[in-house]
Amino acid sequence: MDVSYASHLKHPVFKVLSQYATAHQLDVYVIGGWVRDLIMDRPSKDIDILVLGDGPELARATAEILRVKKVSIFKNFGTAHFKYKDLDIEFVGARKESYSPASRKPETVAGSLQDDQNRRDFTINSMAISLRAETLGQLVDPFNGQADIEAGIIRTPLDPHITFSDDPLRMLRAIRFATRFEFTITAPCLEAMKANADRLQILSQERITDELNKIILTKCPSRGFKLMQATGLLDHFFPELTALQGIETRDGKAHKDNFLHTLEVLDNLAQHTDNLWLRWAAILHDIAKAPTKRFDPQIGWTFHGHEELGSKMVPRLFKRLRLPLDHQMKYVQKLVRLHLRPIALVKGSVTDAAIRRLLNEAGDDIEDLMLLCNADITSKNEFKVKRYKQNFELVSEKLKWVEEKDRVRNFQPPVSGQLIMDTFQIGPCAAIGSIKTHIKDAILEGHISNEFQEAFAEMLRFGAELGLKAVVVPPQPE
Repeated sequence: MDVSYASHLKHPVFKVLSQYATAHQLDVYVIGGWVRDLIMDRPSKDIDILVLGDGPELARATAEILRVKKVSIFKNFGTAHFKYKDLDIEFVGARKESYSPASRKPETVAGSLQDDQNRRDFTINSMAISLRAETLGQLVDPFNGQADIEAGIIRTPLDPHITFSDDPLRMLRAIRFATRFEFTITAPCLEAMKANADRLQILSQERITDELNKIILTKCPSRGFKLMQATGLLDHFFPELTALQGIETRDGKAHKDNFLHTLEVLDNLAQHTDNLWLRWAAILHDIAKAPTKRFDPQIGWTFHGHEELGSKMVPRLFKRLRLPLDHQMKYVQKLVRLHLRPIALVKGSVTDAAIRRLLNEAGDDIEDLMLLCNADITSKNEFKVKRYKQNFELVSEKLKWVEEKDRVRNFQPPVSGQLIMDTFQIGPCAAIGSIKTHIKDAILEGHISNEFQEAFAEMLRFGAELGLKAVVVPPQPE
């Protein structure tokens, strides 16, 4: 028996559209993601409206009734959009499409409801609900999208080879939906994705990265990365990550699969933060392990300096992937460079000096660094993981204690360059930097406290070692 969704169409937007459609004898539908989310009982703020007619005209008429002042019209695409309270509403006329092999932008002509549903990416996004009074709430589901939701399946309405070749971005969208909803992509779709992986070359990097970021922000992003790797998509735009895959054994000594390890760290971190850039730090923390991999017959596999090289790789990767090149990049770069430091403290002696240096270098990102490093503790040996995490808690407590005592996070030496010049009556020179560095190191090593009086006295003493004579001793802060 057919189920009516009329009871879910009480929102003023749907009421206005239903009244207008009925009065003007128009076939109007809500289609796509809103319908899918309704059936999946998920909230949705994006509404796609399909009309067998002029989409922009319907948008203008609806906006006028709802007293919406701003309507965006996209003449080239035959679409329109406006915001109503907390909703994003897009209007389009039903159409059918044809594609050129060199572009994912189709040529469109007016079409029927069936034409429009045929052009949709997946069956779960092809369902429509009628808004016209005579058929209000009726679900039009020619490809059994509702059944696919119940079965947890991602598949295309038509031949997946054609669907993915026409618009290769749909391959990444398939993986995003499969990851987000924990659905399974059908075997024919997976095969079509492998066959059409090289079609990604017609996409802009911005579109690829937008989908990639959405996958990264899911609850279990490793699922998406494994699908991108298995279908060959990942290697087309992120070969540095796929280069981490595999285990090599020599003289009975093997290293772990650093690709799978990276994904495990990413999933661990995803349980504690939605910070996209912290998740990117997890993805890139071991990115230089492939180029730094060496075999030493005495100790086995080594990856010396991978944190420093990885940090240097971050700007180039961000530029190529069209990620922000400002503070987000520097943040990721810092975390990649420092990611071994807390682990080293866990393994060795936790001195106040080492803690002070880590606090000073990490600054306000110390908590994020600790989250990353805690997520980086992975092993099949549960006892080993438990021991590491217990030691990690001790390091965390020590960080808090030292910060409260010494206040070295983001600190600058208590004596300024200007004070040094005034005291020794010198102009800008190398000695100023030497004195400031000496005082900073003395504080971090615990030789003097982070206070003006001790720092000023040390400045006078070290200045004398450099052959400088205090000519003017300015008033000292109390």
